[in-house]
Amino acid sequence: MSKGREGPAAGGAAAVLLRYLREQNRPYSAQDVFGNLQREHGLGKAAVVKALEQLAQQGRIREKVYGKQKVYFADQEQLPAASDAELRGLDGEIAALSAQLQALQQGCRQMEAELRELSGSMTTPEMAREVEELRKDCAGYADKLERIKSATNHVTPEEKEKVCSEQRLYCKEWRKRKRMATELLDAILEGYPKSKKQFFEEVGIETDEDHNVTLPAAV
Repeated sequence: MSKGREGPAAGGAAAVLLRYLREQNRPYSAQDVFGNLQREHGLGKAAVVKALEQLAQQGRIREKVYGKQKVYFADQEQLPAASDAELRGLDGEIAALSAQLQALQQGCRQMEAELRELSGSMTTPEMAREVEELRKDCAGYADKLERIKSATNHVTPEEKEKVCSEQRLYCKEWRKRKRMATELLDAILEGYPKSKKQFFEEVGIETDEDHNVTLPAAV
């Protein structure tokens, strides 16, 4: 009884698989065929494998082995030859589909570029927060500017120039006197039997370096 039920089921599966492979006219593994036809025809994996092997043994389809995997495809010699008109029609379909593919690829590239641009842009809530922060900054700067303008202790350009002129004068005199003192001390130290440090300590001389004072550069 079980063999009687298996025969028709196997035959039905073989017919379905043979028709499918001829219609698609491309290679498939048993797993591919099972996945593509399972929902529509309810074929089990074992039934699909068995039917494909039987069709290959009968010479109704071709089988190729790649490593541990087998692929099955329709025997091209058993398919009807296409006429010139059919070939021209197929060429036209290929050209139309190629043009459609190029247009879709171009559209995908444009959408990808837009997506990258949008991904790098701020969202509306982010922009709102940024605007609010900028407004706070502007208000703070405006308040600071107003306090500066209303201050009564402004220094006029004339006063600033006077202070700078006096600084240059004092630095020039400082530099001159330091040079004179250095030359005088060097002359004394030529006949002094002790070190320069000992002489300074005995006389009580303090240098700019002792107080971490640096003479400003000449302007």
